[in-house]
Amino acid sequence: MTLLDTSTDNTTLALARIRRMIDSGEVPHEGRLPTERELSAQLRVGRHVVRRAMEVLEAEGLVWRQQGKGTFVGQPPQIISGLAAEIAGDVDALAVMDARLGIEPQLAALCARRATAEDVDRLRMLANRASASNDRDSTELWDGAMHRLIARIAGNRLLSIAFGLIDEVRGSADWQRKRDHARSPALLKLYDAQHTAIIDAIDARDALAARQAMTDHLLQLTENLRKSLQDAPR
Repeated sequence: MTLLDTSTDNTTLALARIRRMIDSGEVPHEGRLPTERELSAQLRVGRHVVRRAMEVLEAEGLVWRQQGKGTFVGQPPQIISGLAAEIAGDVDALAVMDARLGIEPQLAALCARRATAEDVDRLRMLANRASASNDRDSTELWDGAMHRLIARIAGNRLLSIAFGLIDEVRGSADWQRKRDHARSPALLKLYDAQHTAIIDAIDARDALAARQAMTDHLLQLTENLRKSLQDAPR
C-alpha cells in the first residue's frame, strides 16, 4: 500500500484510496468499512482526515453510517418508524411484490432521467458485488443496496418513502427466508442479467426501457416466489 504524505492535508488522497478500496472489492462481504482508527493507521493520516473523507463519501451516497455498528457501502434502509413493524404481519410476500411493481418501475424511469455517470458507476459496482456474493446475507445486502440507490437517484421524496416502507417490510427474517427459497444458481444468474439490463437502460438515459426492465425483473421475482410458496411444505 502506498503511504500518504502526513506533512500535508491528505484528505483528497485518503478519499481516493478509500474509493479504490470500495471499487476493488477490498471491503468485506458484509459491506462494512474499517473503523476511522483502522483507516487512519492504514493510510498513515490523522483521524480527522479520514473523517472528512468519509463525510464526502456519505454525501455522495457511496456509504452510510449506523450508530454503534459502523460505516457501510451503499444506501441505508429508510427507517419508517413503527409502521413497517405494525403492518408486516398483515402483508404476505406476494402483496409486497405487488407493491414493488407499483413503485419501483417508476423509480427506475426517474433514475434514468436523473442519474449521473458516477451514479451509474455506483449502481454497477453494487450489482457486481451482488453477483459475486456467495451467501444469502451478502446477496441480500448488495441487491438491496442497488435497489435503494435507484430509489435515491430518482429523487422523488414521496415515492422514496413508499419504497422505504416496502423495503423495511421485506427486510424481515420471514421475508428473507421465503425469498431465499425462491433462489437457485440459475435464477441468480438470470437476476444478475436483469440487473444489468436495468442499469444499461439507466446508463442510456432511456426511461421507458428502464421502467420495462425493472417491471420484467419484478414480474420474474413474483412468479418465482409464487412457485416457491406453492411448493413449500404446509
